[in-house]
Amino acid sequence: MQPLDTLDWISISLYFLVLIGIAIWVIRKKEENTEDYFLAGRNIGWFVVGASIFASNIGSEHVVGLAGTGASNKLPLLIYEIQAWVVLILGWVFLPFYARSGVFTMPEFLEKRFDARSRWVLSIFSIIAYVLTKISVTIYAGGVVVAALLGIDFWTGAIATVILTGIYTVLGGMRAVVYTETLQAVLLILGAAVLTYIGLDKVGGWSSMQETLGPEYFNMWRPATDPDFPWPSLLITSTIVGIWYWCTDQYIVQRTLTARNIKEGRRGTIFGALLKLLPVFLFLIPGIIALTLKMRGELHWDSPDEAFPVLMSNLLPSGLRGLVAAGLLAALMSSLASVFNSCSTLFTVDIYKKLKPNTPEKKLVRTGQIATVFVVIVGIIWIPIMANISGVLYEYLQSVQAYIAPPITAVFILGIFYKRINATGAFATLIMGIVVAFFRIALELIKENLDPDSFLFYLGDMNFLSFGAWFFLFCLIFLVVVSLLTKAPDREQIVNLTFGTITEEEKNNNKSSYSWVDIAISILIILIVIAVMIFFNGK
Repeated sequence: MQPLDTLDWISISLYFLVLIGIAIWVIRKKEENTEDYFLAGRNIGWFVVGASIFASNIGSEHVVGLAGTGASNKLPLLIYEIQAWVVLILGWVFLPFYARSGVFTMPEFLEKRFDARSRWVLSIFSIIAYVLTKISVTIYAGGVVVAALLGIDFWTGAIATVILTGIYTVLGGMRAVVYTETLQAVLLILGAAVLTYIGLDKVGGWSSMQETLGPEYFNMWRPATDPDFPWPSLLITSTIVGIWYWCTDQYIVQRTLTARNIKEGRRGTIFGALLKLLPVFLFLIPGIIALTLKMRGELHWDSPDEAFPVLMSNLLPSGLRGLVAAGLLAALMSSLASVFNSCSTLFTVDIYKKLKPNTPEKKLVRTGQIATVFVVIVGIIWIPIMANISGVLYEYLQSVQAYIAPPITAVFILGIFYKRINATGAFATLIMGIVVAFFRIALELIKENLDPDSFLFYLGDMNFLSFGAWFFLFCLIFLVVVSLLTKAPDREQIVNLTFGTITEEEKNNNKSSYSWVDIAISILIILIVIAVMIFFNGK
């Protein structure tokens, strides 16, 4: 890799100066209450909401990993990156219920729809999952990227980035997060777009890549008998995970709750869905370009995850190289800021406030700031552990989502669509789901010591995509059966929280919150997703 020169450092310095300027501007706006600190006063427009959704989703490990997918024979994983249509489900289906309920968090919504038990289970589980997965993986991958790009020590890069991100997240709250993420989204898109354009020109266009790699390489659909990526299981499980991540996870949904009304929030999700189409073209294709150049002997890298930074280093001119490097730093910082703020919100609203309901607003804001600091410290402490196990864990985390998503997705979907689902069914399903998820993880770790003919070995050895699909079906049946065997929920409690209990007034309010433009753009996004699915068929 070529080292960064003076122009590159100027580009990176300008990025940090603008970032600091935005952070200072936001921090000067005092956060007087929890609504302002955790949800930016619920006064954010659609453009910032959409950009924040996109920037939160795209982290440095995401960029590098997706390019690595393109540079290796794992194109079926592309399906996780064309879930723009699932983002639309958030805006059109779930958001109206969240907004009407006036909640801060997803566990809080479960309490309103069911009871406090479900809230406690989801909030504690979410915080633990964030600290052990999102934060640790993002910090480790970011440290590797920073060290490679800037030529500095891993620890220096990781800790400096975490501390800088932590400072403006602690001081500025959600408002600082969403506005800095808007800058970071723009920068990331511009930088990756330039790299894709120059890369395609370098290899001689799309047809030239196909000639080098062969058409079958561009096939994301494997036979149903494929041991790694059977297409039916891939399609079903990726959808389940997608709904969990985009429609029920605090990490993403919190961005839409900052909108000033349902109309702005929905348009934010539509804009975010439009941006979600870009990773295919901006990150996956550079990985394919890097592989093409390697096969032609024009580029060298050892690991597929090195494809993006090596391509960037060798193809981009001085100055632009720094711009793309700043884009990768932006991706890292936006992901960290998002998860820091989400953890802080979950702890303050769902745990601390529940234990101490009479706490003054200013003290709750202070508690949220302290919680963010604590999460930052834990994240840094976790780095050496990640350094030792990341090679296994990062790939493994992709399958873990297939285990934790089914019960949560089932509870949220049926909770909204089926008014008969009650608190007992939701609580039992969440507890059962968590137990089964950890049981499956344990079986994977010890399966080599099990009898190959035993049921436990079969359960631990089953393809994670197939397991996720069957597990989701089991969760749905379990949730319905338990609910039907126990008392039905009171209508007064669930009014406007399910499709079957929406009042005429709220139906009219919802109809007035969108126009034909919103519908047309949403349909266009779905058509583009279908077109991408058809295009990558290996023919």
